[in-house]
Amino acid sequence: MDKQESLVTIPQHVGIIMDGNGRWAREHGLPRLEGHRAGTENMRRVLEACSEFGIKILTIYAFSTENWGRPQAEVRGLMRILEEVVDREVQNLHKNGVQLRHIGRLEGISQRLQRAMRDALELTKENDGLILNVAFNYGGRSEILDAVRRLMGDGISPQELSEELFERYLYTAGLPPPDLIIRTGGEMRLSNFLIWQAAYAEYYSTPTYWPDFDKEELYKALLAYSQRERRFGLLREG
Repeated sequence: MDKQESLVTIPQHVGIIMDGNGRWAREHGLPRLEGHRAGTENMRRVLEACSEFGIKILTIYAFSTENWGRPQAEVRGLMRILEEVVDREVQNLHKNGVQLRHIGRLEGISQRLQRAMRDALELTKENDGLILNVAFNYGGRSEILDAVRRLMGDGISPQELSEELFERYLYTAGLPPPDLIIRTGGEMRLSNFLIWQAAYAEYYSTPTYWPDFDKEELYKALLAYSQRERRFGLLREG
């Protein structure tokens, strides 16, 4: 049986917490930055696998607001790697119909990287293939605070506020919430990722480090998802 045929349901929106780059590098006797480089190289095959499985939206956790607290040399190296990836991959993403979106804050990011990201967003904004949300300089709590500030700035009264209205002020406005959150590297926490949107998402953790997370590993996550019953807080009848 074809692998896709064995999946009862396919999640429309998948979020991935890409963890384990540093540990992957250590186990391979390499500097930490080489683990991050290997992780960025892995994005291409995961995107291809997502398209093959029919996933419509992929949100990747690339750099959190807390990551600024890492050693400065590592942060600078991460920024250089991201600039390289944007420059190298955007045309390929565009060719394949990927619509690139950024979720997070641009403050604190270099002007060069901001320009590169804005150019990539503009180039791909009309594409109707897979939507790739890059959560960069992102934090779930910061997202909620930013939404509240915009609500207050627009003069929304407490009586007007609803969950539906609030969601229009999130970075992911207009998109459905994630159905499945995958975390690589074996940890069992959300780490401030999509904490509003993932309220009823299924969670899957794998010990596989992100640079080794391939189509087969994605299939395992999708298979586990397809075998679960999503209740959204409701009781099953019978």
